Amino acid sequence: MRRASPAARSSIEELVWILRARPEQLPPDDPWSVWVCLAGRGWGKTRVGSEFVSAEARAGRARRIALIERTPSDARETMIDGDSGLLHVGPVGNRPRWEPARGRLVWPNGAIARVFTAAEPDKVRGFQSDLLWCEELASWAAPETYEIARFGLRLGYAKALVTTTPKPIDQLKKILRQPGVAITKGRTLDNIGNLSPAIRLLVEQYAGTRLGRQELEAELLEDVEGALWKRDWIDARRVSAAPELARVVVAIDPAVTSEEGSDETGIIALGRGVDRRGYVLGDRSGRYSPDGWARRAVALLEELEADYIVAEANNGGEMVKHTLHVVDRSVRVKLVHASRGKLTRAEPCAAAYERGTVSHVGSFPALEDQLCEWEPGSGRSPDRLDALVWAWSELFPRVGFAMADALAAMEGARH
Repeated sequence: MRRASPAARSSIEELVWILRARPEQLPPDDPWSVWVCLAGRGWGKTRVGSEFVSAEARAGRARRIALIERTPSDARETMIDGDSGLLHVGPVGNRPRWEPARGRLVWPNGAIARVFTAAEPDKVRGFQSDLLWCEELASWAAPETYEIARFGLRLGYAKALVTTTPKPIDQLKKILRQPGVAITKGRTLDNIGNLSPAIRLLVEQYAGTRLGRQELEAELLEDVEGALWKRDWIDARRVSAAPELARVVVAIDPAVTSEEGSDETGIIALGRGVDRRGYVLGDRSGRYSPDGWARRAVALLEELEADYIVAEANNGGEMVKHTLHVVDRSVRVKLVHASRGKLTRAEPCAAAYERGTVSHVGSFPALEDQLCEWEPGSGRSPDRLDALVWAWSELFPRVGFAMADALAAMEGARH
């Protein structure tokens, strides 16, 4: 190998991936315009994407490539500079250079790949490409970005690659139904020999669970029987922008601790339109210290010019109020009291979704997963769901309380 000419070494390096890859990690033999890799975590989706895109660019078949990830940081850390990213695959002397100021990769032969974020579909509009790579599409904030990017896919041989852990979002199901789509499915266990002991332990812990079936087995799961929300309700009313809003609140459901494995703090923004409908505007939930969630809640309030913050008085309300005022003394905080149980409070909100009077402005994958997977009586504490319900109950109190009382009366009549 050392004595081989640069051209010979490059030719040998071109074969390395083809020889090492599992058969299902190589492009399908049958003709296709879209290749969808639905696979569990650790299967090698990103490596498949990088190897395919890099090979097409080096061969000159792809000259203008669009790369789309959830966020700019995800793109840099995964698609570009991750262990399996585009900067680290292919022959060493024939790899692209990264131009961060221009947000693009450039191969020695002049092929370029522009990086876009799924949260900003308008920036994708107008970019003409001959190859499109969409990473983790099922978790995009604006799934419609895919359709916009496909309109720009009109040069050369025009192919698209989607690598994602499956989630039952409408956009993904729509793609899978289209003609010319080749589907590759893979489980985490397919690549277990190359994974760390920690991942192997995770596989054992979540084997057979619903989360494990989705994240590890790559099953495209439908709605949970017994869950109050259905994905079709959310997808049917999703919008890209909210109308004029009469009032906006940010609701907080604080976690007791911020330790690993603890509940997250739910931080949800909801608006009431002049059309008297509800609009979910933001989700900043996560595992934070008290100062961390307070700063994020205040930042969301300022970003949306919300009227005030809602927090549950029964769950350390005064502490929540104090923590928020440490960050910004001028923030208005309203403490609300839980006189009804979690299920009783959630049912009217879910019913509003079923009636079509609540819309999500964009996509909130973590919130939507929780809404459609929470089973009353399961014992789990749905932080995002709780925050949403508090916000909805604040903006639609008459509807919520009247329906809750009616449901309670109906339940009492059965006994």
